[in-house]
Amino acid sequence: MALDPTKHADWEIAEEAESRMKTVYQLGEELGLEKEELLPYGHYVAKIDFKKVLERLKDRPDGKYIDVTAITPTPLGEGKSTSLVGLVQGLGKRGKNVIGTIRQPSGGPTMNVKGSAAGGGLSQCIPLTEFSLGLTGDINAVMNAHNLAMVALTSRMQHEFNYSDNFLNKIGLKRLNIDPRNVEMKWIMDFCAQALRNITIGLGGKMDGFMMESGFAIAVSSEIMAILAVANDLKDMRERMGKIVVAYDKKGNPVTTADLEVDGAMTAWMVQALNPNLMQTLEGQPCFVHAGPFANIAVGQSSIVADRVALKLADYVVTESGFAADIGFEKFWNIKCRMSGLRPHCAVLVATIRALKCHGGAPLPVPGKPLDPGYSQENIPWVEKGCENLIHLINVIKKSGMSPVVCINAFHTDTDKEIETVRRLAEEAGARVALSKHWQYGGDGALELADAVVEACEEKNEFKFLYELETPLRQRIELIAKEVYGADGVEYAPDALEKAKRMEADPELQKLGTCMVKTHLSLSDNPNLKGVPKGWKLFVRDILTYKGAGFVVPVAGSISLMPGTGSNPAYRRIDVDVETGKVKGLF
Repeated sequence: MALDPTKHADWEIAEEAESRMKTVYQLGEELGLEKEELLPYGHYVAKIDFKKVLERLKDRPDGKYIDVTAITPTPLGEGKSTSLVGLVQGLGKRGKNVIGTIRQPSGGPTMNVKGSAAGGGLSQCIPLTEFSLGLTGDINAVMNAHNLAMVALTSRMQHEFNYSDNFLNKIGLKRLNIDPRNVEMKWIMDFCAQALRNITIGLGGKMDGFMMESGFAIAVSSEIMAILAVANDLKDMRERMGKIVVAYDKKGNPVTTADLEVDGAMTAWMVQALNPNLMQTLEGQPCFVHAGPFANIAVGQSSIVADRVALKLADYVVTESGFAADIGFEKFWNIKCRMSGLRPHCAVLVATIRALKCHGGAPLPVPGKPLDPGYSQENIPWVEKGCENLIHLINVIKKSGMSPVVCINAFHTDTDKEIETVRRLAEEAGARVALSKHWQYGGDGALELADAVVEACEEKNEFKFLYELETPLRQRIELIAKEVYGADGVEYAPDALEKAKRMEADPELQKLGTCMVKTHLSLSDNPNLKGVPKGWKLFVRDILTYKGAGFVVPVAGSISLMPGTGSNPAYRRIDVDVETGKVKGLF
């Protein structure tokens, strides 16, 4: 019997469900996988040999493609991953052949304030411990590949500093003249470690490296994680790996991983990581887990490989885009769909009464502290005002040629009048609306949502991109800022403006996509501005080059590629039963 999420923690619910979950062999049989296509990691997690599946099923038509996104969240998150799992369970209850494709969690949020993004309540992906703590090692592979590039860079700088051209020539090295003041990459790790954002390396003697400023970013922001998300196959990944710009030489020319002759070894770390991971919902529907989160500082999408495999195996595929529609869906729309050639049939926009109240004037939630009592008490004016954010993002999705399904992700404290207010305003804005109680009731609570999505998938849409790749970079940024964020325009830091001009003049960089970095807590670049901010301009302070991933990265506002750990992190409540080895406290 399933436990009650109003009384039991996520890990307790997951533990109970795991006592009766399917083996990967059962899941593989239900999916129609052949024996050699299933690569088990124990009994309940496996990788799938994507190349063999795609080759065998190349002539099978694709299923319906559904993206789950959300309104601008509070710092606590609004259950987007939970809603995705709930929708998969609801479609399963309706007898649909469905697969969810979700992103692998980062150890940063898992050990910090947001949890593992495995879902919650009666809509989770299991086994929870494996999902939350490293899974099959994909993020570890990303870290090793990325940090190997940094080892190649820093050791090369040391050797060029210590040795003459004659000596370098003797050992087959061409002097690259790397500019230590113009290094693009940092080291990475899979935790939120603000103390490592800015460091000095190479302290000691001449054999201890080249002394220079450096730092760390979080693993899932790595360009290699982005490559894992957008690569179509191993050949594509190998080509992309050699294009990564690690630094610039003293003349301003890019220095790549290919120049460092490390791109092949980096790819070697990633061969197995390119295969998607197979898991399941609490109710036994299959989920593919692949690539990483954080659309605010990364691409934040489930992998193209996982989606392509799922679309061959299922009639309905539900994927997710990180954070809100202004950043997650925008990247799904203009980057992922462009690179994959896949076209969605439906977009689901998740909203909670809690987040709407936050946008409508309620005190801002603080992670680790109790919610203000106003969030659990009826307040129609807050909800009505907050729906401005919802309506704005409904209109953003409409610009892609689709009309979204608004999923009201219900909390047990929501009132009927609050829910009816959201339904009325969303329908007036031209969206389908479904109330979903999947957190409390699992698939049975998501039937209205499942029916609305099936109906939407049958409706023909006119999917189109916001911009074409021929559009100059600054025009693209302005289009995204005005049409998606609601800004009045764009301002640039001097260095960012120079980079933009240089990129617009470079024939190779002209063809790259645009992957915006900004806060997920506001439509603007200021996390404190809620609702739909007016009278502001997007401030672009830097533009990074991710040639391997295939896009440039404008960085807006003060957001950091290395988030910080809060004062009341989740790791304080995570422990192990030493008799059974079971992990408790995960959420």
